[in-house]
Amino acid sequence: MDLFNNIILILDATLRVSTPLIFAALAGMFSERSGVVNIALEGKILASAFAGAAAAYITNSPWMGLLAGVFVSVMFAMLHGFATVTHRGDQVVSGMAINILAAGLTASLGNFWFHQGGNTPNLVDSLNGIDARFEPIVFPFAKALEDVPVIGGLYSELLSGHFLLVYLALLAVPASWFLLFRTRFGLRLRAVGENPTAVDTAGISVVRMRYMALIICGVLAGLAGVYLSVAVTAQFLPNMSAGKGYMALAALIFGKWRPRGALLACLMFGVLQAIADRSQGAMIGAFEIPVQFIEALPYILTVVLLGGFIGTAVAPKAVGKPYVKERE
Repeated sequence: MDLFNNIILILDATLRVSTPLIFAALAGMFSERSGVVNIALEGKILASAFAGAAAAYITNSPWMGLLAGVFVSVMFAMLHGFATVTHRGDQVVSGMAINILAAGLTASLGNFWFHQGGNTPNLVDSLNGIDARFEPIVFPFAKALEDVPVIGGLYSELLSGHFLLVYLALLAVPASWFLLFRTRFGLRLRAVGENPTAVDTAGISVVRMRYMALIICGVLAGLAGVYLSVAVTAQFLPNMSAGKGYMALAALIFGKWRPRGALLACLMFGVLQAIADRSQGAMIGAFEIPVQFIEALPYILTVVLLGGFIGTAVAPKAVGKPYVKERE
């Protein structure tokens, strides 16, 4: 029974850790399926996390934080589109510039506005009457069933008690699959990433499709950032994204630019992170494993798994290539 409970706790932590990765991987999928490389996911997550926490604190509303975070992320996506789609700039350079801009801007504005070393104030502060954090959703009868063997662990611990954005991330996977593979919009979007010349010849605007993909990307990346600051941490911390944008890109490649594959890769990283978190202070004989090694283990194993078991991953043919009309 102890083994079962430990498995439930690890899976529960896996869902929490994987949520921002799922949002970010889906964001990258829409962008890259349209032909735009999006290394800027890290910057979008960080910018939306700061905007979400700041707006939630000022308005004392997590929903206003959600709107602000998504809006800022979309604005960063439009900046990326302006540089790469409109002006045909290098997509990797533009993405890295946005990441650097977001890291510096959030820390500077945070320090200027709140004077806490770049942090925002805590979103749960009873002394000042602040309660601007998303609360976990507890399913009906979860408390009553928590002591029931097996069912209690599955229903009360694993399924119940997560933030709204956790459930939204899981729903976003089939929704993204349907949008991308079962709608006219999805067909056109994939075609733009494979053969933009043919799409343009058919009378469909390549620029418009890529901007629409970037808007969707901005919304999803914004949800990832808001989840970190307004739900999990209840505060913005400088560089709190901690490489999740890059990990999401790795998951996207592992999943071969498909929603289901990206989801499995994100869950794999989440499992590794959850196991590492529960392995703090682990011993091998009389030797205690260094905590730094345990913290780095999920990243190390992810790189090994991605490098050794990914197989052939064929990217969209036009990804990273600015589109120029033949008549120009």
